[in-house]
This record gives sequence, C-alpha cells and structure tokens, in this order.
Amino acid sequence: MSHSPRAVIIGAGIAGIASAIRLVMQGMAVTVFEKNDHPGGKIHAFERNGYHFDAGPSLFTMPENIEELFALAGEPIQDYFRYEKLPVTCRYVYEDGSVINAYADKERLAAEIAEKTGESPQALASYLEASASIFQHIGDIFINHSLHKRSTLLKAPVAKALLKTKWSYLFHSLDRYNRHAFRHPALVQLFNRFATYNGSDPYRAPGMLGLIPHLEFNSGVYYPRGGMVSIATALHQLALRKGVQFHFGTPVQRIICHERKARGVVVNNENIMCDLVVSNLDVYFTYGRLLNDGLMAQKLLRQERSSSALIFYWGINRSFPELQLHNIFFSGDYAKEFRHIFGLQQPYADPTVYVNITAKQEPGVQAPGGRENWFVMVNAPANRGQNWPVFRQQYRASVIGKLNRLLGVSLEQYIETEEILDPVQIEEQTGSFMGSLYGTSSNSRLSAFLRHPNFSERIRGLYFVGGSVHPGGGIPLCLKSAKIMSDIVHHDMRKADRH
Repeated sequence: MSHSPRAVIIGAGIAGIASAIRLVMQGMAVTVFEKNDHPGGKIHAFERNGYHFDAGPSLFTMPENIEELFALAGEPIQDYFRYEKLPVTCRYVYEDGSVINAYADKERLAAEIAEKTGESPQALASYLEASASIFQHIGDIFINHSLHKRSTLLKAPVAKALLKTKWSYLFHSLDRYNRHAFRHPALVQLFNRFATYNGSDPYRAPGMLGLIPHLEFNSGVYYPRGGMVSIATALHQLALRKGVQFHFGTPVQRIICHERKARGVVVNNENIMCDLVVSNLDVYFTYGRLLNDGLMAQKLLRQERSSSALIFYWGINRSFPELQLHNIFFSGDYAKEFRHIFGLQQPYADPTVYVNITAKQEPGVQAPGGRENWFVMVNAPANRGQNWPVFRQQYRASVIGKLNRLLGVSLEQYIETEEILDPVQIEEQTGSFMGSLYGTSSNSRLSAFLRHPNFSERIRGLYFVGGSVHPGGGIPLCLKSAKIMSDIVHHDMRKADRH
C-alpha cells in the first residue's frame, strides 16, 4: 500500500486505547472517536468536596498487561504509571461478625483460614494449585486466542488444555466445585464470590471459573498510584505519544459498509473513510445503532446478560482503621441473593456489600485528612425497565443497615457527600446495554464459546474489542481482547498484501 493503513476506533474505553496502541505500532494511522469527554470508558474519576472517587472498576490485577503495552511501544512505564502490591488482597466480613483477612502471603493466608474456619492448609494449597493450572492451560486458550479463527487457534496449546480439563470444570457449577474443595461454608462463599468478577451466578456458572482466584491469590492484587483512573490516563498518554489521534465528545453515528466491507464511519454527518474499523462499543449497540442490523442485535439478546451494579460514592468524615482498601460484607444467604439478581431481577434485602477505600493507600490525597472516600457497590440485576428510583432507596437502606450492624456504628451521620450510580445511568454513560457490566453472563457451560468474536464474519475490515465480546469483561480481559484483535488484523493485512 502506498499510504499507512488507516484505522478508526469507536470508543476510548480501555480496550479501545489498547487497540489504538497496538495498531499504531503495526504502522497504522489510528483515529479514536469517543462520545464522552474523557478516555477510559468505565474507568474514570470525579471529585466532590475534596473526596476523589474512581467511578468504575476498582480492582487491579495482572499489571503485566499494562507493562506489555509499554514494552511494545518502547516507552519506560515508570514515566507514566506506578503501582504497588497489596499485603492484604481483601477483608471478608460475614453476617455472624467473623472476619477473614486474605493475606497476599500464602502461609499467612493458610494460617488465617485454618484459624477462622478449621480448613486445612492443604485444602487451600490444592485449590490454588488447581486454579493456577486451569488458568495456565485452559484459560490460556480462552484469554489469549480467538476461538473463532482457525489461524489463531492453531497456535494455541489445545491438546495440553484438553488433557487438563476435568469433568467438574464444565459440568459442575462453581458452587458445587467449591463445596467439593472446602468443608466450611464461609470458605465456599468466599470462593463463590469470584463468579461476580464477570457478572455471573456461582450456582449456575461452570466450575471453570475456579481459574479466577488464581489472579488474586497466586498473582496478587495491586494498587495503581493515583487510583484506577491512572491506568486510563497512562495508556491515553502513551497512545498520544505514539501519534494516535483522539476526538472526545464526538460520537460515531454510523459505520459505512459497501460490498460487505467496512469503509469508514459517519461523524458529525461527515464521512471519515478508512481501511478498517474497530468497535469498542457494546456489540449490541454496534449492530443495532451503527450497522442498523436489528436482526443481529436481537440474536445477541438470546444470551443472558451479566449482572449490573448499584454504586454509592460516599465521602465519610471519619476514618475506620479496621477496614482495608478492599472489603466485602457478605450476605447471610448468598444463594437467595443470586436468585433475586438473575431470577426475580429485583434487589435482595440483605445484599453482599463491597467497600473500596483508596484513601487507605493515599491518605490525605484521595480524601481530606482523617476522612475516607467510600466506593460502595452491590450486585444488581441488569436494567429491564424496573423501578430504579425505588430500588435505589431500598438498596441504600439495606446497605446502611448492614454496615451499621457489622461495623457497630450509625453510618449515616458520617456521610458528608453522596453520589449514586444505577444500571440505567451505567448504560447511558458507558454504552453498556442494560447496564450489564460484562456484556453476557457466564451462566452456562457454553457461554465462553458463545461470546461474539473479535471480528465480523460478514463484514470484512470490521473488528470488535471490549467487555461485550471475546474473551470477556473486566480490565485484564478487555486488554486481552485488544491483543487478540490486533493479531487477527495483522494476519488479515498480510493475507491481503499477498493477494
């Protein structure tokens, strides 16, 4: 080709920015259009009365995904981004008042679990070894390769993965898998929780999700200096440095297709022509709004959507020394909570409450001295037109009641500032259909195979990244989707050049 191939990326979510970096390093001229006025998609931040809040994701694992992008671009990561490993990954609080501190140090963790539950250190060691094995052998196929392109799947160690696949990974629920591994219900509940990392129900999602604890307990949990938003800021700065063009406050109206090939996009009623288009928008909206393909959009709805969330951002005018950066206050009846979320699609009166406090890591920076910024989240059903104003009040009362009970305080008197985010707003702000945080759920054995591929099978030059497509939602998988997509683009471009 006489000119550098031109790529347009729709959406500056974390997968969109990572895609831009990868494509620009392949020698392309890359332009990103984003409807919001900031990069990062769900990863952004805001400030109220001196309290800083990360608005979206709050857990940072697999920093090697970020390091890989800086290495690829030949830039020193420390000039853009710093992070540290946490000594305690999470503090788990149960309805009976018992507490398990999930120490990063394995021996200390085993001792804590043995003391609090009587569970043997060997049971924990076996579980985490199996988790590492599933992740390294089976997870590798799903996370690093396209399941829909023979050319990329041929590179994957499929035979090895099949040898490591056990019946229980596919045909038992995560709950059943965990009950087989542990005797104590508190530990089963702790490991059931990992289904929520991709918005799924542990009582229906497959045992294969037992690979997720590997990220936290074997690889570790980290804190990025400046909060989660610093991930988006660092990658945006890196993309700019490499020559990527960003246009914020600029939604794409349509993808231009001609003779079953993506030719460009319409922005501000103007045609922007290019050689390939990458959509970081929810795949449902990509088909329904940008391709005007209602039939395909409806087809995608056959898969169950993941859960959503209801988030309270509270400025708390005192400190709670007993709390960590990550804290979970478990529901007394976990199975009932998930029946409400996925079956009844209603709030449960005793929800599991997650509290994230970045002021623990950066006191006086993330919140005024002696005070704390609480990001308080409960799992919520996806939006199907329920009465969210009423649900918000119900959730608020349940959350405050639960925290009062387990912390022995009257919390409301300490809430100095408050913002609330519900599934309707999540859809409006981030383009996640029905407010689902992870696109489709993993509540069936085949869900991993049913996710939309990272390319269009019908329109050449059209590619997909982000949480609503393969390999799934959450920061690590969104970053992996960019790598899978860019590998497919590289292969497709070489093939086109040969012809």
